[in-house]
Order: sequence, then C-alpha cells, then structure tokens
Amino acid sequence: MKMMPRSLSLFDDLTENWFADPFFTMERIPAMKTDIQEKEGQYLLNIELPGMKKEDIHLELEDGYLTVRAEHSHASDDQDDQGNIIRRERVSGSCSRSFYVGEEVTEQDIKAKYDNGELKIVLPKKQPAPQVETSRRIAIE
Repeated sequence: MKMMPRSLSLFDDLTENWFADPFFTMERIPAMKTDIQEKEGQYLLNIELPGMKKEDIHLELEDGYLTVRAEHSHASDDQDDQGNIIRRERVSGSCSRSFYVGEEVTEQDIKAKYDNGELKIVLPKKQPAPQVETSRRIAIE
C-alpha cells in the first residue's frame, strides 16, 4: 500500500495549531466508573468523577433508587490585545447512574464523601421487611 504524502497548506497549519492548543481540548464527563464492595453489613460504592467539583455532584434517593448525577459546564474566552474575541468556548455535560438500594434505606442511612475525584458512598445492607399477606385465599366448596 502506497502512502500519499501529506499536503501542507495554510489551513492544515491553522487547524493543527488550533486543535493542538490545550485550551481547545474538549472536556468530557467520564462514564461514572463504579466499584461496589460488600463489607461488614454495608455496601461501599467508589465512583470516579475526576475533574468534578463537589457542588457539581447531586445524590437523590427516591422509591428505593439512589441516583448519582454530575453536571459540569465551562465557558471561556480568548481575546487579543485589543479585546477582540478570537475564540469562545462553551462546554457542558452531565451523566447519571441509579442504583437500587431498597426501600428500607433512608437518606439518613447514606453517608457520602467526595475527595480527590472520587465519590465514596456507604450504604447499610438492610434486609427487606417481610411481606405481610394482605389477602387470604378462600376455599371454594
């Protein structure tokens, strides 16, 4: 297979320099990589959220589901010496995951800490309450 020589033009140089600029790199929210461990009657969740701020992360418990949501937005301008805008960037994204933790778990049972790009959540391992039979079968004669 014969390789074609790369063409050089002003546009190639412009795009190479433009996209090589570390400012231009597109920020992405990572897919929440999660490790779950069971220890001593509780579950430990470690969720990787690098580059996020604590205030960008939200936890919600509803109908037995714990939802972890992370939202990030960033806007910046590059201006020349005269104040003309050369480039304006706006990046935003969000991701979320839900975990069924059971309807017995309450908000007070959940402990969460965010440090150095990792969200650590501790949940109690609760057994579901026994189902109370609400109806009884009636024998037919």
